[in-house]
Amino acid sequence: MAGVSDAELKTMTQEERVTALGMRTEQLTGRSMFIEFDEAAEERFTYPWAPEVDFNKRTEIDTGEMTTTEVNRKIRALMAEGYGTIVLKDPRGKHSVGTGILSRLNLIIEGSIGYFGVGLIDGPNVRITGRVGWSCGENMMSGSVVIEKNAGSTFGAAIRGGDLVCRGSVGSRTGIDMKGGTIIVGGDTGALSGFMMQRGRMVVCGNAGKNLGDSMYDGTIFVGGEIKSLGVDAVEAEKTDLDKAWLTRKLTQYGLIDERGVDHFTKVVSGKMLWNYDNLEPTEKKMIL
Repeated sequence: MAGVSDAELKTMTQEERVTALGMRTEQLTGRSMFIEFDEAAEERFTYPWAPEVDFNKRTEIDTGEMTTTEVNRKIRALMAEGYGTIVLKDPRGKHSVGTGILSRLNLIIEGSIGYFGVGLIDGPNVRITGRVGWSCGENMMSGSVVIEKNAGSTFGAAIRGGDLVCRGSVGSRTGIDMKGGTIIVGGDTGALSGFMMQRGRMVVCGNAGKNLGDSMYDGTIFVGGEIKSLGVDAVEAEKTDLDKAWLTRKLTQYGLIDERGVDHFTKVVSGKMLWNYDNLEPTEKKMIL
């Protein structure tokens, strides 16, 4: 309020007081998000404590009689010894297997795992030959995860980067609170997929359940089949040539493109009618209202 007296504020309109106090309530409808990226910041792409691994150095773990904690500790110990390819056998649906891996690793899981599998990862390439439970790949930062069969709900919740691929179908709330990266579903996805999505791309080759993209802020969803219904503020948009090229490249990369190509995909984006950001704190509002 420097330079503005109480007497002057009293004579102003509400809009003038907001401006004079340096506080604005801004309607951001229709504006684009800005992406800041420093390509010179190479040191941020690897962790200084990450072990040096050799992908040609391979080993296998029989996890049948091990606890999840024992499995995850064994993975770290082997990485510290330089193993770059680790195969987990007989996982028996264990939860939280392969979480928190923060460096390059070729991890192969032969079988199915339970909830929260391979979450909080930053760098590894993972292939799972069976099914996965809820929240696979949650908060994933980079790398790739490929599931050969089906996945449960909240697949890729809050993912920030990398490719998370399920060749089968997934449950509801796929990509909820998604902040980046790519989610690809070879089959169908359930209700409320893309709920509160903020960035990134989701590709569903099959059908999508009701309320697709509900309250999404940004990002893009492509659906190859039928959409049960769109959620609040989710709207269809025209595909660009860049969209088609990206879809073709990604689906080809994972062997999920068919003879129809990508022209039949529907593009869904945010209508941005919910973009109301208020930078005023409650006490500040009382000063001017």
